Amino acid sequence: MIIATDMPEVAQCSVTQCAYNSDDSCHARAITIGDGDNPGCDTYFNNSSHTRSHRAAGVGACKVESCDFNDDFECSADSIQVGKEGKSVKCKTCTCH
Repeated sequence: MIIATDMPEVAQCSVTQCAYNSDDSCHARAITIGDGDNPGCDTYFNNSSHTRSHRAAGVGACKVESCDFNDDFECSADSIQVGKEGKSVKCKTCTCH
């Protein structure tokens, strides 16, 4: 069995109402980004309780095929930032070709 451990880090998340956010950092084990051309954070969920984990989140999968950092459905950026865009929670690092 192979377990990936070299995921890009979620360097910052400004979506403080997410259950995985603590001190502007994401503490999910891994997040999934995207749906078609939308680089939304699929792992986000609004919750008044927040994780007690101190681990740094990584990007487990990217489903935005047109993103310049998408390499076989995995993120190749060194790190990403997540934030609000309108009412959506999105990967702010995503650049599409």
